[in-house]
Amino acid sequence: MSVHVPVLLNEVITFLDPKPGDFIIDGTVDGGGHAAAIVDAVGADGKLLGLDWDERLLERTRARFADHKNVILLHGNYAELPTILSENDLGKADGLLIDLGFSSEQLEVSGRGFSFGEAAKNEPLLMTYDDSRTPVWRILREESEASLADIIYEFGGERMSRRIAKAIKERGRKEAIMTAGALADIVREALTGGHDGAHRGAYEHGRIDPATRTFQALRIYANGELENLKMLLENLGDIVKSGGRVAIISFHSTEDGIVKQSFQKLAKEGVAEIITKKPVEATWKEVKENPRSRSAKIRAVRIL
Repeated sequence: MSVHVPVLLNEVITFLDPKPGDFIIDGTVDGGGHAAAIVDAVGADGKLLGLDWDERLLERTRARFADHKNVILLHGNYAELPTILSENDLGKADGLLIDLGFSSEQLEVSGRGFSFGEAAKNEPLLMTYDDSRTPVWRILREESEASLADIIYEFGGERMSRRIAKAIKERGRKEAIMTAGALADIVREALTGGHDGAHRGAYEHGRIDPATRTFQALRIYANGELENLKMLLENLGDIVKSGGRVAIISFHSTEDGIVKQSFQKLAKEGVAEIITKKPVEATWKEVKENPRSRSAKIRAVRIL
C-alpha cells in the first residue's frame, strides 16, 4: 500500500503558521502527513487534535503517533467540531486545517468501493464512510436518470453526465450495480466505448481515468460532504480563537467556490482577514512528484 503524500504541505505550514505551544486542529487527519509537520512545529508544549471519518484509517494513524502524548485522534466529522471541542474540554484552536481531498490509501483498497482501480473492482459499492448513510448502489437504483445526471455534473464537474446517467439506468434495469468495478466499467464504456479504460486517451487526452469524476461526485453526494463543509464554515467562530488561522484545501470547483464565498462573507462582516487573495495551487514540481496535487487549491483566513 502506498504512503499517503500530503498535498501543499509547505503552503499549509506557511498559512497556518503553527508556533510552539499552539493548539491546532487537523479536521481531516487521514494518514497524518500534514499532522506530522504540524506536531513538529507546535512542539511538546503544543497540541494537535486530529479527526477522521474513516475508523480503519484512523487506527493506523494512531499507531503512527503512539509516542506523541500531545496528539489527540478522534473518530468524527469536522462539521461537529464545536460539539467535539466542548465535550473534550479543548477550547478554541489557534489553527484549523481541512483537506477535502481523498486518501490515496482509501483509493486503493477500502472495502467500501471508493476506488475505480483494479484492486478494488470487487468491493461492494458503498462509498460511505459509515453505515448511517445510504450506499451508492442504492442511490443508483433509487434516483431518477435526470437526478443522477445532475449529481454527476454538480459534484463531479462531468460534462458527459447525461450519457453516464443513461448508461447506469439502462444497466440497472438488467441487473443491480453492486460493485465498484461494475460501475467503473459502465462509465468507461459510456465515455470511451471500451471496458477497463480501453480507448481512454480519447477522454481528457488520457489525463485521468474516465470514471474519476463520476466516482468523486457520488462519494461527495453520498456522504453529504458539501453540507458538512458549509456547516463547518458557518461555525468557524466557535472553533478558532481570535488571531487563529484557517486553511482549507479543495480539489473541486464547487468546494472551492463554497470556501471562497464563505471567506469573502466573513471578511465583509469584519470577522476574518483573507490571507490568500487568490487560491494557491501546487507547483509544477509538486504535481510532477505527486499527481494527486494537480487540482488542489488552498485558501486561508485569519479570524479577527
